[in-house]
Amino acid sequence: MIERKNADQLAAMSASGKLTAAMHEHVREAIKPGVSTKHIDTLAETFYVKHGAVPIFKGYGGSLGGQPGFPGTLCTSINNEIVHGIPSDHRILEEGDLIKIDAGCALNGWVSDSAATWIVGRDGVVAPDRSTDAGRLVAICRQSLWAGIAQAREGNRLGDIGHAIDSIAQAEQMGNVRDYVGHGVGRALHEDPQVPHYGRPGRGIKLMAGLVIAIEPMFNLGTHDTETLDDDWTVVTADGKWSAHWEHTVAITPDGPWVLTARSDEPEHPEPDFVWQY
Repeated sequence: MIERKNADQLAAMSASGKLTAAMHEHVREAIKPGVSTKHIDTLAETFYVKHGAVPIFKGYGGSLGGQPGFPGTLCTSINNEIVHGIPSDHRILEEGDLIKIDAGCALNGWVSDSAATWIVGRDGVVAPDRSTDAGRLVAICRQSLWAGIAQAREGNRLGDIGHAIDSIAQAEQMGNVRDYVGHGVGRALHEDPQVPHYGRPGRGIKLMAGLVIAIEPMFNLGTHDTETLDDDWTVVTADGKWSAHWEHTVAITPDGPWVLTARSDEPEHPEPDFVWQY
């Protein structure tokens, strides 16, 4: 069942989204060579708990008396890892790595979800150099996210979002991951509807005010095919080539998309023709 949020609920979701955005900016400062993904994960968990939020990924997929669920606050996926990478003391960042940070929290019962891909420089995160494969991958995937967000408008259809994203993947000859999709967000991390990052314009459910969705394209330098490692979580590219992942939680409003997880360098209310550029 697709749930539409009222004004008070959207305000509560905005508070959750702002906290996740702030968490991303907090851990971004720690990303540099020699740092473990477990250290970054600990920083994120401490930040969320300090601000009264519950890390929504930790324990996800577990069951009473059964599987313990995902062990981290963050998904930390490096290079050819697409998503769901497990933080570890043994995964040490190196200069030139791509690290994908996917995170979410529940604040007063309302969930936010966001992901970013950062390039590890000598002294910290560096902007992507479009003359390199890795830099072009990161920049174009982020551009596709904002192209999808631009279509997240009342009266449009779900296929308009997917088509905008996939058109960029096709034009740039990148693999657009199809095995994992976006989703509705609310009191649960994954709600209806599913949000594919491909599709036909004018098709799918009509977007209505109050709908909140996570849009999260994952682009690969090679094939869109994926494989899952023996840990049953980490998803990698089937051909070993590198991958990027960007995500925002977005509310449909009468005035256009409201990016609930926008960081300080991003607009909460982008104009219809907004195109992200580094």
